[in-house]
Amino acid sequence: MKITVFAASNSTQSINLALVKSITNQFTEYEINILDLNDFEMPIYSQDRNNIGIPNQALNFNEIIKTSDALIIGLAEHNGTFSTAFKNIFDWGSRAEKSFFQQKPMMLLSTSPGPRGGQSVMESAKNIFPFFGGNIVNTFSLPNFQSNFADGKITNDELNQQLTEQITAFKTSLV
Repeated sequence: MKITVFAASNSTQSINLALVKSITNQFTEYEINILDLNDFEMPIYSQDRNNIGIPNQALNFNEIIKTSDALIIGLAEHNGTFSTAFKNIFDWGSRAEKSFFQQKPMMLLSTSPGPRGGQSVMESAKNIFPFFGGNIVNTFSLPNFQSNFADGKITNDELNQQLTEQITAFKTSLV
């Protein structure tokens, strides 16, 4: 079984990438494919550009989703919503394939430096993704990233236990 993992950010210092990478060691029985959104950079979506054709990067991203069995996504929050890099891939990819997420089981994570842990972008994803083939199995938001994460792991025992429970539930859904 192949799980595709990515942070919905193009930042090389993404705290959401650090969070999603930190849990991949709990999926050793699966093939893990970690994506970097910088590998899918393309023109900003517009109807005019859409009329010219869908970029190969969007088609390649869609193919990766299609050939995956499950998805783990770290949702970066920019001004309360998706990062521009992810939104652009999502816009192009959903033009090529309305069921962008292909009904793949999804675990959504988010974190931020603040106390809400990216909950605004998480709510947006929970509301929008199902219209595009998103099969959201469970979610987890980590508040106050710098206070609760160090050396590649969650340092708050209660939050770590909550994430472990979510991972266990996600794995159960994959059987």
